[in-house]
Amino acid sequence: MSAIPSFRVDDQIAIVTGSGSGMGRAFANALAGAGADVVITELPGREALAAETAAMVQAQGRRTLTLTLDVTQVASINSMVEQVVAQWGRIDILINNAGMNIRKWAVDVTEQDWDTVLDTDLRGVFFCAQLVGKHMIQRGKGGRIINTASQIGLVGYTERIAYCAAKAGVINLTRVLAIEWAQHQITVNAIAPTFVNTPLVAALLQSDQVRQEVISRIPLGRLAEPEDIVGAVLYLASPAAAMVTGHTLVIDGGWTAI
Repeated sequence: MSAIPSFRVDDQIAIVTGSGSGMGRAFANALAGAGADVVITELPGREALAAETAAMVQAQGRRTLTLTLDVTQVASINSMVEQVVAQWGRIDILINNAGMNIRKWAVDVTEQDWDTVLDTDLRGVFFCAQLVGKHMIQRGKGGRIINTASQIGLVGYTERIAYCAAKAGVINLTRVLAIEWAQHQITVNAIAPTFVNTPLVAALLQSDQVRQEVISRIPLGRLAEPEDIVGAVLYLASPAAAMVTGHTLVIDGGWTAI
């Protein structure tokens, strides 16, 4: 009988973008619990949140490196990658988590709204993956890249046209990178969560009516918590998922099954 695949990521170097709060914080904490050292990144001005995440990781006996990162700026991404490699020597895992949304009806979306959402949620994901991927290819030891998409990258939803378009783009971007980088033993996958109880979602679901409408679409009857999503990330980052690439793992409480 062959050994059961490991879900550990011991002594791996993992980057989690947007890890000062919400899902990013949960991902960073879970990766540390599974044995990884974690690079915590946040926007300028959110350093206090990043420091809180760092303290959680350090409490588990893992190293942290806290860096400012604006994923809409390629120079900022490049600087982050260079600093990680200079200080820790390598990158094994990238979790593309940073994201945002502007809730508007399609007829009201401005050019600036569209660019703001797409620059963060799609362009930023690509260039983070590209620059980390280049390092992984040059190093020649493979790697894991996990992109955060969304259930509404698979199905439509009102008042979120830019977000839906960006997340659908992430899903197909993931497929292409998986195909191109398989020869380098770099797996590229995505997760597609439902609405998760984070500060971003709380701001979008302030109305009880809107909140209940969202929950009514989830067969399991509740919003997800960040902790509901971390298992998928740990799986895709671990040796247990060595043969999984180009896949989008949906964690939606049944939303897209209807």
